[in-house]
This record gives sequence, C-alpha cells and structure tokens, in this order.
Amino acid sequence: MPSPRLSPSIARLAGLGAFGVAAAILALLAFVLWGSRPNVPGDTGGIDAINTTITWIAFTTIALALILVHVVFARQLLADARGVRRGI
Repeated sequence: MPSPRLSPSIARLAGLGAFGVAAAILALLAFVLWGSRPNVPGDTGGIDAINTTITWIAFTTIALALILVHVVFARQLLADARGVRRGI
C-alpha cells in the first residue's frame, strides 16, 4: 500500500537520488584516498604512512556509514513507490 503522503513518482525520484548521493560519497572517498596516498618518498607534503592510515580509516568509516544510511533510505523509498510496505 503506497504512502498517503508521498506520490509514487516522487518516492521513486527520491530513492534514485539517494542512490546517486551514495555513489557521489563513494567517488568523494576515492578522491580523498587518492589524494592522501604517499607519493614519491621526498614529496609527501608532510603526510607519512601513519597519518595516511589514520586518514583512510577515518574517512572510510564515515563514508561507509553515510552510504549505508542512503542505501537503506533508497530501498525504503523505492519499495514505497512500488506499493510494498517494508518493516523497519
């Protein structure tokens, strides 16, 4: 049964938008990981292996949590657009 407050077309659009945001967060994470990797040993810009590891763990944890939330919301919205009620 569809939601009485949200039309199926808007729910579908919002669900696809949430998947798009998850993809954008993944692309941003890839950019941060690429930008913080150690390059040539003499040209590190002050970041060493320890700082790189801390940065990668911190950004990966936050990005994966945000991606998970967006995927759960997107699945809920797309199911609501199809008329399927999912229990959360």
